[in-house]
Amino acid sequence: MSRSYSLDVSAPLLRTQGYVDGRWVSAASVFPVLDPATGQEIARVADCGPAEAKQAVDAAYKAFHSWKQYTAKERSVLLRKWFDLLTLHKDDLAKLITFECGKPLRESLGEIAYSASFLDWFSEEARRVYGDIVPSPAKDRKILLLKQPVGVASIITPWNFPSAMITRKVGAALAAGCTVVVKPAEDTPLSALALAELAEQAGIPAGVFNVVPCSRETTPAVGQVLCTDPLVAKISFTGSTATGKVLLKMAADTVKKASMELGGHAPFIVFDSADIDKAVGGAMASKFRNSGQTCVCSNRFLVQSGIYDRFVERLGRAMDAELRLGHGSEPETTQGPLINTRAAEKVVHQITDAVSLGAKVLKGGKRLHGSFMEPTLLSDVTTDMLCTKEETFGPLLPVIRFNTEEEALAIANASNVGLAGYFYSQDVSQIWRVAEALEVGIVGVNEGLLSTPEATFGGVKQSGLGREGSKYGIDEYLEVKYMCFGGLKP
Repeated sequence: MSRSYSLDVSAPLLRTQGYVDGRWVSAASVFPVLDPATGQEIARVADCGPAEAKQAVDAAYKAFHSWKQYTAKERSVLLRKWFDLLTLHKDDLAKLITFECGKPLRESLGEIAYSASFLDWFSEEARRVYGDIVPSPAKDRKILLLKQPVGVASIITPWNFPSAMITRKVGAALAAGCTVVVKPAEDTPLSALALAELAEQAGIPAGVFNVVPCSRETTPAVGQVLCTDPLVAKISFTGSTATGKVLLKMAADTVKKASMELGGHAPFIVFDSADIDKAVGGAMASKFRNSGQTCVCSNRFLVQSGIYDRFVERLGRAMDAELRLGHGSEPETTQGPLINTRAAEKVVHQITDAVSLGAKVLKGGKRLHGSFMEPTLLSDVTTDMLCTKEETFGPLLPVIRFNTEEEALAIANASNVGLAGYFYSQDVSQIWRVAEALEVGIVGVNEGLLSTPEATFGGVKQSGLGREGSKYGIDEYLEVKYMCFGGLKP
């Protein structure tokens, strides 16, 4: 990283204050946002505290009473305008992602398209919140089931998809008639604030969409307000399982509705019948996107003994041919930095542990300057190694050899989380058996990239509660009210 890189984004989209009740607000102090590739400061952002968080909750609560009166069509039109503005400004929005979270520009452009797609999808779903008229057992009454918005939703999002994790939640919330307070990750507040700028340009009313950025130090106090304030009806969080449990405990005192999209530990199984080249392509896409920092990244690779050596050899060749480390703004870069040095240290720790227990390093294995990490391929991996027990969140690909389908499923399901799982097979009966047996919320069969707004996103076990995206995503922000209309003359 000898050369310097500068963030060149049009002024209105580079916002550094909080956004509360339709106004840009300063806080008593600021915190730095760093480019993870260089460690250089790219902005200083208002460090909102509990007072600003409370103002945002109050503003959202006040706005809820008018926003819920908007017709579904009116809310739909505003969400569609917001979608159009994201699409119009995609280049600048992608630059913000690359500079604050490190991912290559091509991936950042992909994230903006994905982020915008949730506003598009939920602008359409807003008009499909159907209730029911239920046949009554008595002739003098009618039974109606109405769907109504829950109220203010606190939206707490991670750094690895700093735009899409917001729209996936907020699109559904606003479509349902809820208002929101967003607390973005401290590493990546700029994408959230740019979304606020475009929400305002789209005409979304003051108080409906609020953003309170804050530093790592202030986060617990802000989180406390967002998860305990009685005016908040719902929390939606994406992040680690450990943090999710803390937030659930806080939300329990006021019995808030909660959606949790937590950690994953995805198995990627390659059976003897698989098309090896397709499996290698799927492994590359699933593992190395965002340098391995996605919650649906494959974490444990299980390859059947009949094709193990061929798969590992071809995978190593693909890594050499396709992966290029560098600053995300360089066009040839496929692998940016990890988000910070702690993330790189975790990957090194897993590699050291695996090697000490008998794994072989076939590719990479070394930490480079800053938070850059060489993409690493390990063979002879066993299930007593740390990398097979905990989520890596980095470019480490450990390959385990197995003999039978039953053995592969036992290894894959021996985890307390279950977000995504992948497998490659051309045996139709096996495909049905394994897809149904994997204890995960999302299964990729002969496919390594799965996410789309039309489908559900969410996990089982300790990977979370609820579903995002799809026609079901809006249900997380709705209550069902039973109305009995009696006294009718038959």
